[in-house]
Amino acid sequence: MDNGTDYCAILRAETPIIDVRAPVEFAQGAMPAAVNLPLMNDAERAAVGTCYKRQGPEAALALGHKLVSGQTRQQRIDAWLDACRRAPQGYLCCARGGQRSHITQSWIKENGLDYPLIVGGYKALRQAAIKTTEELVRHPIVLIGGCTGNGKTPLVRQQPQGIDLEGLAHHRGSSFGRTLTPQFSQATFENHLATALLKGAYQQDKLRWVLEDEGHMIGANHLPECLRDRMAQAPIAVVEDPFELRLERLREEYFTHMHRDFTAAFGEEKGWEEYSAYLHHGLFAIRRRLGLQRFAELTATLDEALAEQQRSGSTEAHFAWLVPLLNEYYDPMYRYQLEKKASKIVFRGTSEDVVHWLSTHA
Repeated sequence: MDNGTDYCAILRAETPIIDVRAPVEFAQGAMPAAVNLPLMNDAERAAVGTCYKRQGPEAALALGHKLVSGQTRQQRIDAWLDACRRAPQGYLCCARGGQRSHITQSWIKENGLDYPLIVGGYKALRQAAIKTTEELVRHPIVLIGGCTGNGKTPLVRQQPQGIDLEGLAHHRGSSFGRTLTPQFSQATFENHLATALLKGAYQQDKLRWVLEDEGHMIGANHLPECLRDRMAQAPIAVVEDPFELRLERLREEYFTHMHRDFTAAFGEEKGWEEYSAYLHHGLFAIRRRLGLQRFAELTATLDEALAEQQRSGSTEAHFAWLVPLLNEYYDPMYRYQLEKKASKIVFRGTSEDVVHWLSTHA
């Protein structure tokens, strides 16, 4: 039976993984394409762990078999069998490739199905992900900079070796940056990053990563130190599109798309409440930097724009608070940050110019 040890190939292919760790472990860190079908739930695992400390491994194993027996055991076996049939090329995985994945494997086999497991478990995959990231970020990096609304993220996505850090983090990096998809735990985010790097590096003769010029944090996730260090040294191509084009992109992204997404997720009435709360929270998060009086003024303008959008469906009125927010806060802040990196700027131009520059300057 094939037992998984080619960790990079497993990660790169986003091979399906049946992760039999407890939900609390899975939440702390998981691999792309992993599904959590635990041998023991959190309470059962805690009880077995306590028993192990007090009475030793044999008593703990006996308690585990007692807790996961009868109908509970059969339900879990049925779920594993169904998952195995859905992903015949997948693997079983526990924390270290120990008892839990071996017990699961044997129970599945008793039901007529041979299914491989990951040698070394999640820990081995995690170490491979960390090592992979450290190695692959040593290749050349070009950063795409520019004020908000310059279309940096779609530009990065278009590049063969572009890594969309904001997409991986499920966050657009500003106070208005949250999406409807919750952010991963830090370890899970790093695992997805390693997978994206492996995919980008596969069968490429010359590697040159294209990344957005990000801060250390993207929402609640932070960039691994090895990547931050490399980005701090990387050349920057700055996108400078016309202000009107930037506004249209931001209108589409923050008003049209977010309203549509909130409505799709929560329904018309609740969706509107969530969308409105999202925009208010974005302003509230930077109230001290705006100054409380300016924050109050922009909030009042936001309320008027929301009322107009709800009445007519038009998002035009949002420009009344978005334009001053860009002119007074976001643009000066980014330009100040960029001034400190002036020596690393190697190109400036429209998004089309930058795409052309990337294609001609390997």
